[in-house]
Amino acid sequence: MKTNTSHPTLTPAAASVDTSNTNNASVLTTFLRWLGGFGWSGLIGLAILLFWIAAALFGSSMLTRTLVPDSNVQIFGAISHAHWLGTDYLGRDMFIRVIDGASYTVGVAFVATLLASGLGTMLALFAAASGRWIDSVLSRSLDTITSIPSKMFALIMVAGFGSSVTMLIATASIIYVPGAYRIARSMAININALDYVTVARLRGEGTLYVMRREILPNIAGPMLADLGLRFVYIVLLLAGLSFLGLGVQPPAADWGSLVRENIGSLASASAAVIAPALAIASLTIAVNLVIDNLPGRARRERGVK
Repeated sequence: MKTNTSHPTLTPAAASVDTSNTNNASVLTTFLRWLGGFGWSGLIGLAILLFWIAAALFGSSMLTRTLVPDSNVQIFGAISHAHWLGTDYLGRDMFIRVIDGASYTVGVAFVATLLASGLGTMLALFAAASGRWIDSVLSRSLDTITSIPSKMFALIMVAGFGSSVTMLIATASIIYVPGAYRIARSMAININALDYVTVARLRGEGTLYVMRREILPNIAGPMLADLGLRFVYIVLLLAGLSFLGLGVQPPAADWGSLVRENIGSLASASAAVIAPALAIASLTIAVNLVIDNLPGRARRERGVK
């Protein structure tokens, strides 16, 4: 007597669901492995950085409390249950002010950093791929900007064209383009001399192809790390300008202007002046922790492949 054993077969729908679950699990595993490459200090920096990015994007819309001071609230009030970071020189809640200021500090610095690093990298690729004459003209032109102290250049720009968000972004971008250009150029020149770039030119590929397909992928990693450092420099530059009263203008406020507004409470060590200063410090330290603990960079420094 024969017994027929039938094996279960998956229908196309069930097979697709099973494949999609496997892919999702694979993506999650890869993501968790990537996060594990940061180490504890890198994860702490990443958490702080994500918190400030979320505050810049959604903080102002999620806060329901008003910025209008209450007549019963004390100016430079102490930290309490009602006011987590105390109150400022007008009796306004400092926690709301710091979260609201994140949109200007993080947002303006991020846009300026993208412009500075993007333009500097693009010019460096063009200089390396085009030849000695163009390289020399671009390098000497950008050296003239480097020769002017950054704070002095920013003061001249603000004095000549006024202080607005657009002008602050343009000023910070111009100041830090030469630095990004020099780093990108130093790597692009070396890569441009390699054999596979020479082969691409012999195939008849143009300058744009060499820039985009041969050089850029090989400098993208280091330039992303440099972008983080540029971001820190620009945050400190904009905070310094705001502290001098030349940055973001009232009624808007970034962290530098919050320190300037509440400087009168420094003698009493009020949270009104300490909180925005700590916000600047925490953002810059977090970015540096993330850069120093990038998974690929950490493995290379330990000699692990």
